[in-house]
Amino acid sequence: MKYCQSYLLLIILCFIINFSGLSQDRTIKIGINLCGAEFGDKNLPGVINQDYIYPTENDIQYFVRKGFKLIALPFRWERIQHQPFAALDDAELRRIANFISKCNKYNIQVSLTMQNFAAYNSQNKELLLGSPQLSFKAFKDVWRKIAGSLINFDNIYGYDIMNEPRRIFDNAWFKAAQSAITGIREVDTVTNIIIDGENSSFAYDWKFDNNKLRKLKDPYDKIIYDAHCYFDFDHSGRYNTKFDRKIDPNMGVQSVKPFVDWLKKYKKKGIIGEFGVPASDGRWLEVMDNFLAYIIKEGISANYWAAGAWWHDYDLSIQPTNGYDKPQMSVLEKYVR
Repeated sequence: MKYCQSYLLLIILCFIINFSGLSQDRTIKIGINLCGAEFGDKNLPGVINQDYIYPTENDIQYFVRKGFKLIALPFRWERIQHQPFAALDDAELRRIANFISKCNKYNIQVSLTMQNFAAYNSQNKELLLGSPQLSFKAFKDVWRKIAGSLINFDNIYGYDIMNEPRRIFDNAWFKAAQSAITGIREVDTVTNIIIDGENSSFAYDWKFDNNKLRKLKDPYDKIIYDAHCYFDFDHSGRYNTKFDRKIDPNMGVQSVKPFVDWLKKYKKKGIIGEFGVPASDGRWLEVMDNFLAYIIKEGISANYWAAGAWWHDYDLSIQPTNGYDKPQMSVLEKYVR
């Protein structure tokens, strides 16, 4: 009898452990940057379906079938707000809301990414965030309006307030980010706020370029720090250098580890907002495989760069061609389900 009781207790314990582990794994998401709405940056605000597009429901369905649960949607500030401090553009807001709604239909969470690199194009003149022409108040204003307009959606994973703020005026990204956080929290206390690192948001030198960001204040403690991690020699994601010498299969792990260590040291939450490898050289797949295994073990989500119908022959794209998967998908599918 004691043996039966012990055996039953062991089974229950194993179930609890496995269930807990499964629940924890579900909080880790491997997503995709689904592009198009940020295209056409030479013609802003531009004409929909001529200068830029929004992903279709078919695009969403493909990634749903593959097991993805998170989609990042890059967009342009100039399209959602035609002048700083102006009302949001109704048509563009409807397009964003429609995309979020379609994703909700498939139980997909959405991260909204302002793809402006800390600048705003006004009448063919580039205004830098933090300058007198594009103040922190303007940045606070646009994000307050976006968050307030989308408050009724419950599948927004986070607001990525600025992708790769590399053209920030006077190195003032910290002040700009805090302004946006304050604006969002005036209308939304629930949604995550995603903070990219300055310049190209490199994971490998995060602690040198972005250490100050840990002091950003969110009264609801929902900041997620966003690093980008490409595996080529200059970490640019261009993969211009020939893969003609022996490369450590763990170079992706080595590149992202400084960011992971920083998160652990300061007890912060993080995501890899961009990573990707070219389809034209299969040797990068092992590097990506090891990278994904490592970040998932560390409890960190990540978004692959990229997909979208207008990428065409872009080597990092995993948009299917004529119904066929790209080579990178063979690795990604292992981690999205």
